[in-house]
Amino acid sequence: MYLFSDWLSADQLLMWVSVTALSSSCWEPRRGLRLRVPVLPVSPPVNGSPVVPVPVMRKRNNSEDSGTLLEGNPALKQRPGGAAGPAAAKSQGPGGERSMGKPFSRLGAGGKMKRMILWLLVVYVSIPFIVKLCPSIQAKLVFLNFVRMPFFLDLKRPLDQGLNHTHNFYLEPEAGQKIGVWHTVPAQMWKEAQGKQGDWYDSTFSSTHTVILYLHGNAGTRGGDHRVQLYKVLSSLGFHVVTFDYRGWGDSDGSPSEGGMTADALFVYDWLKRRLDVKTPVYIWGHSLGTGVATNLVRRLSDRGSPPHAVILESPFTNIREEAKSHPFSKVYRYLPGFDWFFLDAITANDIRFASDENVMHISCPVLILHAEDDPVVPFHLGTKLYEAASQSQKLRGHKVQMVPFPSALGYKHKFIYRSPELPNILRDFFGPASRQVH
Repeated sequence: MYLFSDWLSADQLLMWVSVTALSSSCWEPRRGLRLRVPVLPVSPPVNGSPVVPVPVMRKRNNSEDSGTLLEGNPALKQRPGGAAGPAAAKSQGPGGERSMGKPFSRLGAGGKMKRMILWLLVVYVSIPFIVKLCPSIQAKLVFLNFVRMPFFLDLKRPLDQGLNHTHNFYLEPEAGQKIGVWHTVPAQMWKEAQGKQGDWYDSTFSSTHTVILYLHGNAGTRGGDHRVQLYKVLSSLGFHVVTFDYRGWGDSDGSPSEGGMTADALFVYDWLKRRLDVKTPVYIWGHSLGTGVATNLVRRLSDRGSPPHAVILESPFTNIREEAKSHPFSKVYRYLPGFDWFFLDAITANDIRFASDENVMHISCPVLILHAEDDPVVPFHLGTKLYEAASQSQKLRGHKVQMVPFPSALGYKHKFIYRSPELPNILRDFFGPASRQVH
């Protein structure tokens, strides 16, 4: 403006400022007129008359910058540095147009780390409130019935799991609701079982072989690998093995609940008893969450005066609240103020208790507890605590109560006790005549 005021009169300078302002307002991409005002170098007056740049007004075309003064006069075209020439390009710095296109610089490693920590903090704080507001989420985490492993397993074909002496069938604990069941006969009947159908398998219950009703834990199905391996071990020892998927698991109908799981177990047990000789022993074997179902079932049977011959609890816990608090998933929240209110009360709100420590005070049959010291899912101390409670039960006086620990060096963890070469001897000793001796 200082140079313009030296070369132009006041009226000409006022006209230039007005035209420049008008050109700025007309630069928006609208239909109609568009004003292009090239920045021209101003020369000193010639013969006393100043040279004033004259703006050119043209109608806008669809094609970008077509028909403008700059195109008509190559000498007036802007140089790559921009309207202000090389000086303006230098003023932009090394970044040039790139810095103008990205006004915010990228986050460095420290910035990314801070952002990640912030997001993790938000998630960490949000989860307790989500669980509290939606208790059904906690129920799903307890049951994990939506987790199916191995994937794509056809439960109608136990043969695919190497069980070629196993029959798949379905029962209806309630009208219109079926549950999937497997019956594995003793290994001695393996050859005879080839090609046989359901009627033949039913007839084998009339034999003198003992029956084990197996209640599996959460996640997976009756076709889980570690479960199948246990069926094979028990079958080789001469047991019938009957197992099933609770409602909501595997190919069984319905949705899971503690009451529903216990009702299904009771139904299958009664179904078995109707097919067995009165003298044929029936043992109930529960694993992990299935130990809670097992003690629920045995308590009901004891209350009605018809307890099973024995119950085996593999990797058991005392009650679901103590198990949830000891579970590895809860480590990140265990010392959070209000942990019980956020998480454990949400479990209780779903009517989930699995109070085995209470149930053992009401059952009246021999109890065998198997637990690995290196169990990462159900800590060993919970199995020990349950054993101590059972040992003090008045109802269990006159019945054998035994706990067999498996050292950490063996590496059996939560679900590999079936690998123990001592397991057959442990079971024979427990199921022998001494199973009803006073402890």
